[in-house]
Formats: sequence, structure tokens, C-alpha cells
Amino acid sequence: MPQNGRMTIRVGLSTSSLYPGNAATAFATAARLGYDAIEVMVWTDPVTQEPGALRALSELHELPIASVHAPTLLLTQRVLGTDPWGKIDRSLDLALEVGAGTVVLHPPFRWQREYAAEFADGVAHREHESGLRLAVENMYPWRTARRDVMAYSPHWDPVDQPYDNVTLDLSHTATAGSDALAMAQALGPRLAHLHLADGLGSFLDEHLVPGRGTQPCAEVLEHLADSGWSGDVVVEVSTRKSGRDQRELDLVEALAFARLALVPTRGASRI
Repeated sequence: MPQNGRMTIRVGLSTSSLYPGNAATAFATAARLGYDAIEVMVWTDPVTQEPGALRALSELHELPIASVHAPTLLLTQRVLGTDPWGKIDRSLDLALEVGAGTVVLHPPFRWQREYAAEFADGVAHREHESGLRLAVENMYPWRTARRDVMAYSPHWDPVDQPYDNVTLDLSHTATAGSDALAMAQALGPRLAHLHLADGLGSFLDEHLVPGRGTQPCAEVLEHLADSGWSGDVVVEVSTRKSGRDQRELDLVEALAFARLALVPTRGASRI
């Protein structure tokens, strides 16, 4: 959207922010609250797996689908089948059919040894063949009271991995104890996508409303705005314990936080 002659960064809403509500509820809420786009989290809701239904919702609410989140979470291991590359390929097909430019995916689990061994090359090949961005998301070590468990291979931190496109999630940086702003700066043009949330640094992946945790959410957004960044910011917060009125207040607050922090403070120089 142009503002003062400059294209502003889109702020989208993840359908997961309305969980356990369905995709139709997420589209209607995003449109009513003034979000610019939608990210579809593919899960057991059949609408999230059906391109025709998603296109109909997109047209009804006049909201583009910016991205598709592949079902690579631990809890979605059986969604779109059990073969990891099959799940990615079906997510790519879905993204192409609904006009999304980005597919978000998690790195492999350590027990997916064959998949992990070919992951970086497989991602690069699929990006070349599809013309889409496969943005690998930063994760975190699984923590218990006694030790950290390295659940992802080759690593939960994508900065030093050979991915052309990365999703930075600001709840995951809290859980990992990472420096989110330093990660954004280090990734430079490889940072393709941002999941806007917050966290307090516990071993839980909290997905708080931005501004309610310890993460430099505003600083990261300001950095992107000042850098002439061309990716999408997607609000991905947990509202499942909130009633309807509080949920909408949380999502309004998250959108307002993003809009305020995304106003460039100086002349943009593209990253």
C-alpha cells in the first residue's frame, strides 16, 4: 500500500491466531479489523487444505493470501500425509493455486534423518522449480528442567544455514534466548518473512501479543521499515484462552503495534 509515495509493508494475520476457530472465522476477523492479508496455517480444518475454498474466502473478504504455512509442526505430522516432502510439495501446489508467494516451513526433526540430509538441497530445488519462496523458520531447543534437547536438524537457528529465504519468528527467539534484532540484521536480504509475536523467555513457545514480552519487536519492525524491506509481517499470536471480545482486542492491539512501528524513521535503503 503506498504511503507518502512509498510502499508500506503488509501486515497479515495467521489463521492460527484464531485457533481453535476455523479459517472462515480468521478471514472474517482479519477483514473486519483491517489486516492487509492472510497466512493460512495448513492443519486439520479441511478448508485450509482446499484451494477453491480458500480462494472463495479471499475473494469474499477482499483479502489476499500472502503465505501458506506447511504442516511441518509436531502436531500436524499426519496432515497432508506423513511423507515430509509430500507435505511440502502439496503446500507448494496450494500456494500456487491461491496466489501466495511464500511457503513457511520448519526445519526437519532430528529423527527424520533422510529428509534432514537432503533438506537444504531439496528446498533450493523446489524454490527454483516453483518460483516461490520457501522460508525456513527459526525454532528453538526443547527445554526441560534438567537439559536442552536439540530436536531439529541441522539446527534450530537458520542464520548459518544455506537457505536463501528465512522466516523470523519473535516468539521462537524468546524461547531460544536469541537476539532477534541481531538475527534480522545478520540475515539481511535472506529475511523473507516475519512472524510477529512476543515471549517472556520461558521454555514454552508463548506467542504473546507484541509488546507484552521481552522481545525487541518494535526495534525489529523499525529496522525492516528503515531498510526498505519488501517481505510480509504476519501476526501469529495465541488467543485460544481468550473470549471473543478479548481476542479481538488482542488482534487490534497487535495490528496497531505493527502499524506504528513500521513507519520509516529515515530514508529507506533496501536490504
